[in-house]
Amino acid sequence: MNEYHNINIAGLDRKLPLCRVNESMSIAAFVIFGDVELTIAAAGKLLEKAPDFDFIVTPEAKSIPLAYEMSRQSGREYFVARKGAKLYMNDIVSVNVRSITTQKEQTLYLDGGDGEKMRGKKVLIVDDVISTGDSLKAVEELLSGFDCVIAAKTAILAEGDAADRDDIVYLEKIPLFFK
Repeated sequence: MNEYHNINIAGLDRKLPLCRVNESMSIAAFVIFGDVELTIAAAGKLLEKAPDFDFIVTPEAKSIPLAYEMSRQSGREYFVARKGAKLYMNDIVSVNVRSITTQKEQTLYLDGGDGEKMRGKKVLIVDDVISTGDSLKAVEELLSGFDCVIAAKTAILAEGDAADRDDIVYLEKIPLFFK
């Protein structure tokens, strides 16, 4: 039998399925792919809470629709820290990260030209869920070589202890579920 966590995000009710991470812990799975209504509403609410910024950066992949919509609504350009280097990328910078949802180390890559475009500018880091904060740290590390000013670190949801952080902007919190 499936278990769910009920939540209201940006005025919209959603049922998030619980997924086991290990023998003693489960998380509420939040995937915005395909949920256009929620993506639009959450983007607007996050932009209301965000300080002034010049660019948006998001780690690949689940938060790309959110970054796109925030870009569309704000008129500011967005960039994606990719999970793989692409042939069209030049002067690539990279950093390793471990995310709670992937359960393995991965590398994020940023095109050096994109970094130069953001050099010295105010950047809004956007993610779907902040849990351990490791993805945020990786994106910050990618941007540090370009002297970017981190305007804010934002997410739709803060999971577990992340909700107690005072250095992130988020819409709702979700607990970790322990047996």
